Amino acid sequence: MPLPQPPTSEAELQHRVNAIAGLQVGELAEQCGIQVPENLRSHKGWLGDLAERALGCDAASLSEPDFMALGIELKTLPVNQNGLVQESTYICTVPLKDTAKHQWQTSCVYKKLRHVLWLPVQASPEIPLAERHIGTGLLWRAAENELSALQKDWEELMGIITLGNFESLSAQHGDILQIRPKAANASVLVDAVGPDGKLIQTLPRGFYLRPHFTNYLLEQHFLKN
Repeated sequence: MPLPQPPTSEAELQHRVNAIAGLQVGELAEQCGIQVPENLRSHKGWLGDLAERALGCDAASLSEPDFMALGIELKTLPVNQNGLVQESTYICTVPLKDTAKHQWQTSCVYKKLRHVLWLPVQASPEIPLAERHIGTGLLWRAAENELSALQKDWEELMGIITLGNFESLSAQHGDILQIRPKAANASVLVDAVGPDGKLIQTLPRGFYLRPHFTNYLLEQHFLKN
């Protein structure tokens, strides 16, 4: 089966999303001509890559929404047996240099979270990866109050980063967004500007959405339908 070209409309994307709802991961992987790994421990991005291939994402590694022409980001959501998201969702990397020039409406977080396709996938560890089912995708466009809440968190977090105090960031910072280290191991370091304005080396960091927010989105959607 040839991989699809990027969708040219939301309706076309929604049709593709509906077509894969209910499939097992193994069935979708077979359609895409790729092999299912035994588990995701050493293949953390594999499930997202599979969804991108199946649905026709075209952003690759660019810091743009996955469906560039539509301005829509794709995020897979691992859910437990009760349909709940239990882990934070990675959004994008945190800029650690030249931070004063960054503004909310030109930020990567803003671009990626204005319009998102959330794709739930079973994640219960007792179910083999190939047998896990893909749920019904949700095309979500952020409401003004949701964008305001995201902006508030982003500005608080980036304020700490701009002052070079990112080592003091904790899980308590941010109601919806949080910043966490993002590296395969502690030896992976990047340049950053410290509190005294000098260049230092530190762990790369990423913006993540807290699970209570993604669960809220899924609950709101499926209560309406």
